[in-house]
Amino acid sequence: MMIACEECGLVVDIPNLNEGEKATCPRCGHTLIKAVSLPFQRPVAYGVACLIMLALSLSFPFLSFTVNGMGHQITLLNAAETLQHFENSVLAILLMTTVIVFPAAYVILVLYLYYRANKVKNIGHVIHARSWIKFLCRILFKIQPWLMVDVFLIGVLVSLVKISALAHIGLGNSFWAFCLYSVLVVKCVSLVDRTWLWDQFFAMVPIDGVHDGDTHMDHNHVGCHDCNQINPMPTTHNARCLRCDSRLHVFNANHSLQYSWAYLLASIVFYIPANLYPMMYTVSLGQTEGSTILGGVVLLWKMGSWPIALVIFIASIFIPMAKMFTLAWLYFCAGKRTDDSTHIAIKHLKLYRLTEFIGRWSMVDIFVVAILVALVQLQNLMAISPGPAALCFAIVVIFTMLSAMSFDPRVFWTTKSKPCKQDSELDATESNSVVPSVHK
Repeated sequence: MMIACEECGLVVDIPNLNEGEKATCPRCGHTLIKAVSLPFQRPVAYGVACLIMLALSLSFPFLSFTVNGMGHQITLLNAAETLQHFENSVLAILLMTTVIVFPAAYVILVLYLYYRANKVKNIGHVIHARSWIKFLCRILFKIQPWLMVDVFLIGVLVSLVKISALAHIGLGNSFWAFCLYSVLVVKCVSLVDRTWLWDQFFAMVPIDGVHDGDTHMDHNHVGCHDCNQINPMPTTHNARCLRCDSRLHVFNANHSLQYSWAYLLASIVFYIPANLYPMMYTVSLGQTEGSTILGGVVLLWKMGSWPIALVIFIASIFIPMAKMFTLAWLYFCAGKRTDDSTHIAIKHLKLYRLTEFIGRWSMVDIFVVAILVALVQLQNLMAISPGPAALCFAIVVIFTMLSAMSFDPRVFWTTKSKPCKQDSELDATESNSVVPSVHK
């Protein structure tokens, strides 16, 4: 089957893969498809384990907080409930969806879809409700970028270190179950491949006029962003994919950049109040004191907790600023498009991949606030409430993620010439066909 690389636009002819192998784009190195070993058993096993650990994480005490004989105990759901109590419904919904609802929905969808795929493979069962299967596959990969279980775990650990010097912290049974749950979710996600899963239900539809080695600049096809099906150039505005029925988007560099710039500028606007206003308010012996992001870093540093201060500084100050500056520079370079060399394009692409990967980790500070607000509630003796900067900072993280997601990295590859063999990155058969790099 042929796949158009979604990051550089090169059309590649994919050979049959054995279990444990993956095929990468010979031009940019992007993973096109991977066939994990035991492809049906392993994702299902990890998925079932995820649901068990999630149930345990919600069933027992998560953390406890004790100071001067007074204590408070919370469950995992208390963090969202407390934010709701302080009229921060948006943060409560964000916490619930990214840590509990989306991961649980993702795992359940994986279990169901892999069950159906295995049924098709073993007995050739005719798929009923084909449109329903297509809808579930699309939903599965739409919510995947918003799974933040691992980020929340880091936020919990940071919050524990942050208040360990002020009180005794107890770790409940649910805390240890959640640690296992986080690891299992990350592993389960790594075992799911979009192209492989679609291929179990619906075979690629062959089309004429497109050959391996073509690119998006040949304007003879459109690659589907949901299932990687190569489609002929659409003749209508609302054209749908031949395989998954998703709406097709013809490559338009200016359109992609407009959306990306809009999200990025919105994040910059919200980043200003996120740093000027308090992230949270601390009540100690009846006195209320606000703490900004930078103020919290300075306080932790003075208290001697410089490793945690460094983590908060990197996640909440350095990463957002670096990501915004980097994305702005990449968008500026993409808008100029004065250099079509492979070397420059790969450098830009690697930088884009890095900024897209690290962007979600800025949510650590929001999860720290959520845990501290839920845990530290001892009336006037000691209590923590969220500040206005928490919502602004969450919006900053969401908008920067949306900005990176809406950007089309194929804009870095604007040459119409066919790719040529370079630095052993591109292999060609005697018929000059382009084949991917296949390895374990």
